[in-house]
Amino acid sequence: MKPTSTALRCTWAVILVVLVGGCGSESSDQAKEPRVSSESSSTSPSESSSESPAEPTSESPEPSGAAAKAVADLATQLGIDAASVEVVGDEPVTWSDGSLGCAERGMAYTQALVEGSRITLQAEGVSYEYHTGGSPEPFWCENPTE
Repeated sequence: MKPTSTALRCTWAVILVVLVGGCGSESSDQAKEPRVSSESSSTSPSESSSESPAEPTSESPEPSGAAAKAVADLATQLGIDAASVEVVGDEPVTWSDGSLGCAERGMAYTQALVEGSRITLQAEGVSYEYHTGGSPEPFWCENPTE
């Protein structure tokens, strides 16, 4: 059976979407300036950790891994000392697709679950959200969609 031109076009369209979606736009996200998050910077009781909800002290442990990279990136972008950036939240997330919770209109993304994390930072009274997944480098998400 000989494939029709419509079937061939559909096949190529699917291949193109998969290839373009796999490339993502993470590098362009990293170049953007941070924006104020519209969400409150406080954590809900369901997000409590083993640490007490007391006010941060100078004895707070330094962030490590992806959170430390996010802190360093935000401090650099804002031109402030990294010590003035607070990690408000660092939670594991399973993103619903390759956008890592930071989808942009008009972009195609791989349709697969991606393990990662959502890191919420606060600096100078403003909240910022960083996402990770599929890559060791966290990136600032200007308009979170998840």
